[in-house]
Amino acid sequence: MIEPSPHTQPLCRAGPASRGSSRPAAPGPPSSCSSHLRRLPGRPEAPGMDAPSELVLQDVGPALVRRRALAARGLHEELKGRLRRGCECSWARAWALLQALVPATHWLPRYRPREALAGDALSGLVIGILLVPQAIAYSLLAGLQPVYSLYTSFFANLIYALLGTSRHVSVGIFSLLCLMVGQVVDRELQLAGFDPAQDGPGPAAHGGARNASAAGLALGLQGCGRDCYAIRVATALTLMAGIYQVLMGVLRLGFVSAYLSQPLLDGFAAGASLTILTSQLRHLLGVRVPRHRGPGMVVSTWLSLLRSAGQANLCDVLTSAVCLVVLLATKELSERCRHRLRVPLPTELAVIVVATLVSHFGRLHERFGSSVAGDIPTGFLAPRAPDPVLMQRVALDAVALALVGSTFSVSLAEMFARSHGYSVRANQELLAVGCCNVVPAFFHCFATSAALAKSLVKTATGCHTQLSSVVSAAVVLLVLLVLAPLFRDLQRCVLACVIVVSLRGALRKVVDVPRLWRLSPADGLVWVATAATCVLLSTEAGLLAGVLLSLLTLAGRTQRPHAALLARVGDSACFEDAAEFEGLVPEPGVHVFRFGGPLHYANKDFFLRALYSLTGLDAGHVAAGGREPGARAAASQGPRDPTSTVAALLPGGTGFHAVVVDCAPLLFLDAAGLATLRDLRRDYEALGVALLLACCGPSVRDMLRRGGFLGEDLGDAAEEGQLFHSVHSAVLAAQARHRALVVADATL
Repeated sequence: MIEPSPHTQPLCRAGPASRGSSRPAAPGPPSSCSSHLRRLPGRPEAPGMDAPSELVLQDVGPALVRRRALAARGLHEELKGRLRRGCECSWARAWALLQALVPATHWLPRYRPREALAGDALSGLVIGILLVPQAIAYSLLAGLQPVYSLYTSFFANLIYALLGTSRHVSVGIFSLLCLMVGQVVDRELQLAGFDPAQDGPGPAAHGGARNASAAGLALGLQGCGRDCYAIRVATALTLMAGIYQVLMGVLRLGFVSAYLSQPLLDGFAAGASLTILTSQLRHLLGVRVPRHRGPGMVVSTWLSLLRSAGQANLCDVLTSAVCLVVLLATKELSERCRHRLRVPLPTELAVIVVATLVSHFGRLHERFGSSVAGDIPTGFLAPRAPDPVLMQRVALDAVALALVGSTFSVSLAEMFARSHGYSVRANQELLAVGCCNVVPAFFHCFATSAALAKSLVKTATGCHTQLSSVVSAAVVLLVLLVLAPLFRDLQRCVLACVIVVSLRGALRKVVDVPRLWRLSPADGLVWVATAATCVLLSTEAGLLAGVLLSLLTLAGRTQRPHAALLARVGDSACFEDAAEFEGLVPEPGVHVFRFGGPLHYANKDFFLRALYSLTGLDAGHVAAGGREPGARAAASQGPRDPTSTVAALLPGGTGFHAVVVDCAPLLFLDAAGLATLRDLRRDYEALGVALLLACCGPSVRDMLRRGGFLGEDLGDAAEEGQLFHSVHSAVLAAQARHRALVVADATL
């Protein structure tokens, strides 16, 4: 066995390392890092770390480590290999590609009816029963007729059953997307001369009819009324959003959804839910108020409602109160007894059926002027391509719609996959959700995505595969072909009650804000800012503000990471933060510096300031000043230690001869960070101080090698004396070099 010296880099001692520190490298008796380690009073404990920390080092002897030689392939060879593999054609590759694009061809032949059919049929039936009232209700949010919501639910379930990779996600109408679609529809209706607040078909008044006719002639929409124009806007918006989502899947941009953090999504959902609640108050009260849009829409709507409160329809108010009490009470009862219920109570369907019967036989529309859903036709309309002119007008609005829909869908798919022990493909999910928008856009449908509430119900009722979505689509088809006209006398206030009750989950997250703020003020700020912007400005502005603030907080955390000087834990090879723990032993003449983040152009100045502040020496300023005479005089007049020849060169006699940078937290290094290390080494060399790097990751070592930091030699010998596998080995090397200099100075 070859005994390694402190300068031999490929040799290191095997064994565990301390938190953020490196592997031990020196022989010696095993010791515990907790022998003399105690956290300083007043210092918060790190999550998941007990005080004192227990760490036992095992002495297993030195081990020889050599970097594996990798055959470097040029860009030309790499591209040629990928092109060759991509152009290979065979039946096996074609079948594999078909299974990747249409996952149903993979799981359907392996379907086991005895194990999964009962659960899929039950969950599909329950979801279908829940879909019908929600689809009719959510048409109010989108400003469209109820039949279009039924079309959307039918096609979305069928398409996702073929293309989706999640077994438990339920794709269909989502309240947040309906709100965003409705805002765009209202805007385009106003620009076309229609009245968005009108409940019935056609313009509200003769003047509105003249304006609508003029706008229709300008847009080429002769003979197209309010409802016709509204669904054309919705389909154009849906097709553009679907195209964006399909492109994201083709370009493999599934990772983009990861940049929308959970606090951002929760804040967006809460702010949008408050906006939805505000938009439904006019239906709950039965008052006619203008539908405001743009910044301050929520505040303006509340002011209009307060001014029109005296004109509330008493029949609608009483109906809304009774329905809200029944729905909220049964929801709370279902949640408390959910462990006893095999199937959730179809409360919404029961309320809608009873309310429809009461409205029909009581003639509430004729006697009290209560607003009702109106005629819902049966069957399907002929397919129609979305208008290209409208697609250009709503192209920018579709970006936010596509981003929100894809993010919620991918997040829910990954959440249910983790909880049930299987995997999903984010890029295929983008393709599936995109196709759920692209194809139905030609059949008078609007935007869809995965919905959490229905997905939870689907899981609770025993769903195993997406065959349950086919059953749900069959239930919706039955309503479309036979039962749709029966809901003609259903009051709109009842539909508004269904929407308001469905917002409970998002609005309840407000109580979690104080806990989130205590846990992470940055995440709490993202939540509050996103929700407030959604309410005060618009949902699109809230989403944009949340994304920008999330990226800023992420950049801020890497721009000013934690920096500390480390000291040895007793006689072990472990090093810990000297400001956090007491009982540590500082290394004489050596400063061990840890920078808890990457080193790049945005934080290089903070890196230098932290290092200079903790070591007490501004190497850049002193080296640039050419070692000022006052500093040399002060150093020469002070007592000179004969064991240190470099102490006289340091301003004020700082008394250290080496700086070891613990690069374990250094995730990456860019060109500016490399230049910072190069300049720092030059300044320290001018002052007689050695700069050593320890625990560098592969990407950092590669950057140092390609950037010329290690010299001309690109082999392992270039790293000897500059890079070390552990902090302990770097400290030993620094001390050995210092002793060699002392011996040489004494000889001279």
